[in-house]
Amino acid sequence: MNIVMLEEFLLWCFIINYSILLLWFVMIVYAKEFIYNIHTKWFDISKEKFNSINYSWMGFYKLSVFLFNMVPYIALQMLK
Repeated sequence: MNIVMLEEFLLWCFIINYSILLLWFVMIVYAKEFIYNIHTKWFDISKEKFNSINYSWMGFYKLSVFLFNMVPYIALQMLK
């Protein structure tokens, strides 16, 4: 695998992962009650706790995407 292929791979990983994050955000914004109702069938959880868990994991996922996809991509771009 050469550097160009690695750059392409990291860029596509970023695009796919960020798309998942955006889909998650859109679902929480527009279908929050539906998602909350599904989860309350499985778990006894309050709305406040549900929101806290969702936004915490969204933040963790976003940081992970940047740390593992964008930072290496930017580092490879700087090496050029």
